[in-house]
Amino acid sequence: MKKIILFVFVTLLVISCEKELDIEPQGSLVEGVIEFDKEWVDQQLISAYAILDGNPGYFWAPASNWALGDVASDDFHKGSSIDDQPQLNDVERFSSGTTNIYLSRKWESLFEGISRTNQTIESITKAIEKGTPEKDLTILGAEARFLRAHYHMDAKKIWNNIPFMKEGLTTTPSNDTDIWPQIEEDLTYAINNLPESQDDAGRANSWIAKAYLAKAHMFQNDYAAARPILDNIINEGPFQLVPNYHDNFNAEKDNNSESVFAVQNSVNDGGDGFINGNRGNRLNHPYAPDAPGGGCCGFFQPSQNLVNAFKTDANGLPLLDSFNDSDVTNDQGITSDQPFTPYTGNLDPRLDWTVGRRGIEYLGWGIMPGARWTRDQSNGGPYVGKKHEILKSQEGSMSAAGLPQYNAINTPLIRYSDVLLWRAEVYAQDGQLTDAMNLVNRIRARAANPDGFVKNPDGTPAANYVINEYTSFPDQEYAIKAVRFERRLELASEGHRFFDLVRWGIAPQVLNKYISEESSKRVYLNGASFTQGKSEYYPIPLDAINSSGGALKQNSGY
Repeated sequence: MKKIILFVFVTLLVISCEKELDIEPQGSLVEGVIEFDKEWVDQQLISAYAILDGNPGYFWAPASNWALGDVASDDFHKGSSIDDQPQLNDVERFSSGTTNIYLSRKWESLFEGISRTNQTIESITKAIEKGTPEKDLTILGAEARFLRAHYHMDAKKIWNNIPFMKEGLTTTPSNDTDIWPQIEEDLTYAINNLPESQDDAGRANSWIAKAYLAKAHMFQNDYAAARPILDNIINEGPFQLVPNYHDNFNAEKDNNSESVFAVQNSVNDGGDGFINGNRGNRLNHPYAPDAPGGGCCGFFQPSQNLVNAFKTDANGLPLLDSFNDSDVTNDQGITSDQPFTPYTGNLDPRLDWTVGRRGIEYLGWGIMPGARWTRDQSNGGPYVGKKHEILKSQEGSMSAAGLPQYNAINTPLIRYSDVLLWRAEVYAQDGQLTDAMNLVNRIRARAANPDGFVKNPDGTPAANYVINEYTSFPDQEYAIKAVRFERRLELASEGHRFFDLVRWGIAPQVLNKYISEESSKRVYLNGASFTQGKSEYYPIPLDAINSSGGALKQNSGY
């Protein structure tokens, strides 16, 4: 299989949706010179896929949602220094305004993607009118509607009250109605008209569309509707967990059996060396020239709260309620030339594939040296991220020549472990506790594979990894808590945490407790507060409201 890496930036002058959404066309062609046929439609569709990476929003609109989904949660700090990208400080403190660039660029990016899908759909109509058999375009149309659902769903998670942009619109519709039915309609069409597999990695198929439809139901807490779809994917679908956890974040193992849908990243592929690389995470590397990313730029630093969540008890199980009572040992305030002993207590091995911490081997780049790899410990803390970094052995091949902050690690949007944990969540909500436990244990059994542990140079485990499977979920409350905790451990830094807390209805309790505890370590969090009924969703960008002709209304509280 080959990746979709051709980024085509083409828009038609005859399409008018962009104006209402304040999106500038990247280029234009006069309709009269276009040969509306299958090849043209496919090129437009590839252009719609190209926006999956969040560009032209650059690092302000990452596909991974690291800013709006992780920095806004209890998992990550903005990092870097307090005066760099100050609008991201507002995201972390739940005080974003209507002109925040991380919101405006994300809005522009998602609605540019929607615009391109609609152009594809309109071109299909023109191609049929000009004689292309409809059956030759069915799959392309289903892919376009899948992508339209994806972009709307991402926006729905972020702002909730958004317009649904169909093909053929000349004005922006209002955002005062729930658009979940339209998203579901697009996904159902995609399921019914897409093949089960495609030759090109990264293109949608019916199984991917089913996973998205299940996700749509999960975000509506419609467990009854999600249940049969998840069962179908698990029992009959093509996905399975890979043996080693880190295989999901190894550029050489992109598009493995656990990857349900991912943004396809590529470098040194014949075009500009970096243009198709993972631009969304370009700021998020350790702040040192001897680390991956070439020293840029020290953002996206894990919280102590997240690190503490990976502690395990004597039975190798998570400390669901007491994990944050004491800290995993860190090197805050200790310079890299001073002695330091890493934490010797029990830990889940996924910690050291998710977080770079002092004294632990870092993807072949050596032992993480601590403060020297962080930009400002007093601001962002002592830890660095890890899932989005290449192995040392991949330097030059999986990172862009001359611009190592761009790499070829795909951006996972849905993994199979995500699907399994949704099904475990439904089981827990239904009171089927043993079934919920068994699926959680499938995830934990993979994490417990010693072949997948981070190792010291001599081959021994890099820390005291103690992880085991649950033997019982004693009651429903425990089961729900355990499933939710497992999602945090398994999917940390993949952009889901904030949105999970919101859909579970527990964001105010969890995040205000987090602020009260973490602010003793990160003083800039003093005075921050998550406001119930407001902070669950972000303010709609002012530019979008102003350019909508009065159609868009601001979210409550902003």
